[in-house]
Amino acid sequence: MVARRLADESVQPAAFVFNNENATWADWKIGLYPTGRQQSAVIPLLMRAQEQDGWVSRASIEKVADMLGMAYIRVLEVATFYTQFQLQPVGTRAHVQVCGTTPCMLRGAERLIEVCKGKIHHEPHHLSADGTMSWEEVECAGACVNAPMVTIFKDTYEDLSEDRLVEIIDAFAAGNGHTIKAGTQIDRLNAAPEGGRVVLLEEATTYREKFVPPPAPPEATVAASPAAPAAPAAPASPAAPPAPTTAARPKDVTEESAPAIKGPSADAKVSEAKAEDERKAADTSAKADGEPNKAMRPEATGAESDAAKIDGGKAPGKNAASAPADGATATGAKKSRTIIAPKANPKEVNPIAEKGGDAPLFVTPEGTADDLKLISGVGPVLERRINALGITKWSQVAALTPEQIDLVEGSLNFKGRVARDNWLAQAEVLARGGEEEYTRVFGKKPR
Repeated sequence: MVARRLADESVQPAAFVFNNENATWADWKIGLYPTGRQQSAVIPLLMRAQEQDGWVSRASIEKVADMLGMAYIRVLEVATFYTQFQLQPVGTRAHVQVCGTTPCMLRGAERLIEVCKGKIHHEPHHLSADGTMSWEEVECAGACVNAPMVTIFKDTYEDLSEDRLVEIIDAFAAGNGHTIKAGTQIDRLNAAPEGGRVVLLEEATTYREKFVPPPAPPEATVAASPAAPAAPAAPASPAAPPAPTTAARPKDVTEESAPAIKGPSADAKVSEAKAEDERKAADTSAKADGEPNKAMRPEATGAESDAAKIDGGKAPGKNAASAPADGATATGAKKSRTIIAPKANPKEVNPIAEKGGDAPLFVTPEGTADDLKLISGVGPVLERRINALGITKWSQVAALTPEQIDLVEGSLNFKGRVARDNWLAQAEVLARGGEEEYTRVFGKKPR
């Protein structure tokens, strides 16, 4: 790879500052990362700086490093490694990136490069005479089937000829780049074949219409005579079971030594019927009370939310007392396994900080927090995020106003969840009488 270095000091600005909009965006973006991991925002912030000025200067690199608490050399390493970052000034109206990878080269990319040399500058990474245009050759831009192509900012222009590229460059140089349609520049639909489809031309039909022959027409009914209609045929009697045979029986095998030869005995049939009845009864009871049939599945613990599976915790809504202590094994499990209670994440991202705020929405009441996981639709992760808003009691959830619901759903990014899962009614019952009242009202145990 060609060494990538910063632009000459003669073109480097003395300082870099994000404008108000980008500064607010940068603070919000950094807040999305967990404590101690904010440096992961280095690439988004560099891209935002490039979108603001058109390129990444030394001053912008140092500014991003200061915002993230990184050494300048670390941010410089990122900026010089990824070719998406422009390290020198580019055209204020367009920077044309010509794909020079094999498919585009075979389809005329070299002629497009010659157009850029003639219309913009003889050398890449140099500004045109008025400073509005620049160009460079790049690796694959991802539209090989529509080669050759160029990329201008975030749009691609495909199926290009020299004349069409001249028109595009002239339009951008005149400030009319918005008039050029992005994508393919010829008569084709996206990446479909030129001139229209060549496959799947027939009308759409179902599998049955295409492959299953229609049923044969019913045969004509022939009447015996108008006065005496034919009598209906008697129903066929069921076929008698085949008689047992000993043709393939080994000579040394008798019915006494191999009872299976003469079929199951009456006692065996009764036992089998009884087992089937017990299985159906157990299955019905498991469905009736909402609990899994543990006799059939010793390790079953009921349905878990995706959040519980991710955290590795117990099923939502189960009391901690119902889980074995650390080091204990699950009763009835075929293999011994240790059940570990989930641990709270002390570095949980504050959902308010993600939205740019700096304080919880609600005042956290004193006293022991209620188990919000008993509300259907709330798992361990969501419970912690709700707690971060200042909501720790069932009574708080039950008393939410429509305006407060909008704030909660907007902060946690789950529009309509509260009404869809009927949180207010569940929380009101739990606040009034706990799990026993919940079971009496809703006819089932809380999650």
